[in-house]
Amino acid sequence: MNISNNNNNTTTTKAGVDSKITQDTSKSDICNEGASKSNDDVCNVSDMLQNMSTADKEDIAVSICANCGKEGDEINNICNKCKQVRYCNAACKKKHRHKHKKDCEELIRLATEKHNEELKLAAELHDIELFKQPPPKEDCPICFLRMPTLASGRRYYNCCGKVICSGCCYAPVYDDQGNIVAEKVCPFCRTPWPSSDEEIVRRYKNRMKLNDAYATYDLGCCYRDGDDGYPQDHTKALELWHRAGELGYAKAYNDIGYAYNNNGEGVEVNKEKAIYYYELAAIGGDVTARSNLGIKEAKAGNEDRALKHFMVAVRDGYVKSLELIKAFYTNGHATKDDYTRALKVYQEYLGEIKSAQRDKAAAADDQFRYF
Repeated sequence: MNISNNNNNTTTTKAGVDSKITQDTSKSDICNEGASKSNDDVCNVSDMLQNMSTADKEDIAVSICANCGKEGDEINNICNKCKQVRYCNAACKKKHRHKHKKDCEELIRLATEKHNEELKLAAELHDIELFKQPPPKEDCPICFLRMPTLASGRRYYNCCGKVICSGCCYAPVYDDQGNIVAEKVCPFCRTPWPSSDEEIVRRYKNRMKLNDAYATYDLGCCYRDGDDGYPQDHTKALELWHRAGELGYAKAYNDIGYAYNNNGEGVEVNKEKAIYYYELAAIGGDVTARSNLGIKEAKAGNEDRALKHFMVAVRDGYVKSLELIKAFYTNGHATKDDYTRALKVYQEYLGEIKSAQRDKAAAADDQFRYF
């Protein structure tokens, strides 16, 4: 029974092959005569095979001299202006110059239009990304409220790499028996505060091994200022800030922008590069960089773009931008609706960050002020 089945299969296969051969030999006739709908796929496959067989020939570019019509690989003297026409030598190029002049100007015009359209599209896409509202910062890992934007409203701990809000930093820390811990410890992991510069250095290095963006940025600041036992080295500071920015800490890009814009520490002053890094920082959510961009646009007379920057910064809790929008309104560069909307979004931000514990910390010491 098995042998019989195998023979049947062989017969069927052979019949299928014969049918395929017959079909292949008659495909061109079917397509030429106007095949029925059921044969459309056959025609399409036939066309595809034909195209594939000629694709290599079509891809071979044949250079032709626009003046004398000579063909060959040596036709490589190109029109210096439009870059679209080839000649076999400088003599042919010179002879054809008068005839080609009008076409050359048209080709240049079309190329310029295309280039300008591409630049316009790139600028529009860039602005969409630039003026997009960044996501808010992560919540405090202890109280789970939105983290304040103001630097004094939060603290970084290099023992565990956590950023804690000012309210939770100020609040007393309890042990597992419910007793207040007298010594200064991290409110998250309970690690005692470092007792020496050497301990701070060790912790920073440990965090950097884990690609901690905040630690990398802080270490850059130590090199900039010569703090915590580190020598002052602006080049090293910039290197670490670049790394921190790549790891996602936007403020690092703002500090690089500041170096290029103002003091040139470690780099030469370069306003264009400063704007580039300010924009990177702003897109990443740094409100100081966002405000700097707004101020630059305002000085350049671009009040609409400046207002956009200030509005984004206000939604992220930057009160200085709210003051600038108020000044715009007073000077007629912003409408009443603009200022009203800015006040509304700032109040929304305050509603997201306010807490009794944070208020208590701010009342006790200005170093815990969070708005």
